[in-house]
Amino acid sequence: MKNRIKVLRAERDWTQAKLAQELEVSRQTVNAIETGKYDPSLPLAFKIARLFGQRIEEIFVGGEGG
Repeated sequence: MKNRIKVLRAERDWTQAKLAQELEVSRQTVNAIETGKYDPSLPLAFKIARLFGQRIEEIFVGGEGG
């Protein structure tokens, strides 16, 4: 699943580690989500959306076949 997390994180000048700390996940999890290798659980997706003050649909975009 494609997403805008890397862009939103960069706008705030946050490192992956900082975002991971805010979300209470590992930096590796943030990296995997940003690169589309891991789709977050629905609760984590809501947490990400709340953190950035956006709706889930504004952050996550279904890719081909998804």
